[in-house]
Amino acid sequence: MHDAHGQVFLADCPTRLAVEIIAEKWAVIVLFALSLQPRRPGELAHLIGGISHKVLTQTLRRLQAYGLVERRAYAEAPPRVEYSLTPLGQTLVEPIKVLTDWARDNGAAIVEFQEQNEH
Repeated sequence: MHDAHGQVFLADCPTRLAVEIIAEKWAVIVLFALSLQPRRPGELAHLIGGISHKVLTQTLRRLQAYGLVERRAYAEAPPRVEYSLTPLGQTLVEPIKVLTDWARDNGAAIVEFQEQNEH
């Protein structure tokens, strides 16, 4: 694929890294859940459903390592941790909304196509 500045999606291209980050199975769902408000890990797991605490923790750490999510620990008893989007993570809210709208509008058609072609 080409853009006005040359090739994109090459192995060493930042564009490819950005796509790989959000293409990870749970990344967009976690980012969407955090787009509404900061959340504790238990709240996220409950809201998302179907994600283990281990996978959620791995996903949050990965998103944190890329600067999209921040972790805030509160010095309370018992200890409390919350995750929220960073300013960079906030830039993904609108693209995720567009993707979510597309999925809502076309999800049934995809399921229908799969069902018709299972044989």
